[in-house]
Amino acid sequence: MADRHPHSARNETSLERADRNFAELLQELRVVQTGVQILFAFLLTLAFTQRFPSLDTVQRATYVTTLLLAVLAAALFVAPAALHRSLFQQNAKATIVRVSSALASAGLCVLTLAFTGSVLLVVDVTLGRGAGIAAAAGTLAVCGTLWGVLPRLVRRSLRAKGAPVG
Repeated sequence: MADRHPHSARNETSLERADRNFAELLQELRVVQTGVQILFAFLLTLAFTQRFPSLDTVQRATYVTTLLLAVLAAALFVAPAALHRSLFQQNAKATIVRVSSALASAGLCVLTLAFTGSVLLVVDVTLGRGAGIAAAAGTLAVCGTLWGVLPRLVRRSLRAKGAPVG
């Protein structure tokens, strides 16, 4: 069986691996999608609160930008399902997995910005601009570290130990 990878601990074909990777990706997206939906719902309701008209220009710009970032994040996280549906039974699973992984990674970057904007807006309104900027910077740092830096450090550590990555 030329399609089997002798060095793979799972001893699976490339198609089996693509199926498994896509299933794992969909599970990850289910977790993230809930957070995006909650954030988006929260942002949608803000415009209809009594306090919204009192927001200054910077706060309104932050609100609109953050709302649009949440929409973009949601679109990026739903795109793998749409891609799969449009390429269903076209022998494109490996490509679907590769593109979907890139979409999910982009979605996490955009979600980081949406979280940062949300924190900026809420803390700015409740405690002031300086506190909002500090809280937003902290949010950006935490998300960037946990979602970007940490996985790279773990991957580097695994490679240094000779462990299979991926």
